[in-house]
Amino acid sequence: MNREKVVFAFFIVLALTLNFGFVLGEIHNANHHNAFELFAAIVVSLIATVLKFGDRTHIGAVLLATSLVADLQLLLAAGVWAYADYVSLDGLTENIVASVVSLSAGALLANLTSVILLMVETVMIRR
Repeated sequence: MNREKVVFAFFIVLALTLNFGFVLGEIHNANHHNAFELFAAIVVSLIATVLKFGDRTHIGAVLLATSLVADLQLLLAAGVWAYADYVSLDGLTENIVASVVSLSAGALLANLTSVILLMVETVMIRR
């Protein structure tokens, strides 16, 4: 068992599950989406990105790209949420919450792609 691969897979799957937990619920209802869960998803996704830097394979490059997309979308979601809370005069409206959740759902898709690529890589190693 490769300990590095276990840690790498752990953070990829944890990023996916945290992101899924944040997206789950009505898209425009702020009570269904926890800011701390979004923060945890961002931190775990950034850790997963850092773990991908050392991989020089083609799948490793694609994994890094998907992780960077997830990071970007999660950071944009947090930025939109912070703008609505601290800058905008309208506050956290249903439209803003829907935008935050949509951006996070895009990151969820990128994280799902990462997990699928990880499973493909695992199957290829077994052969």
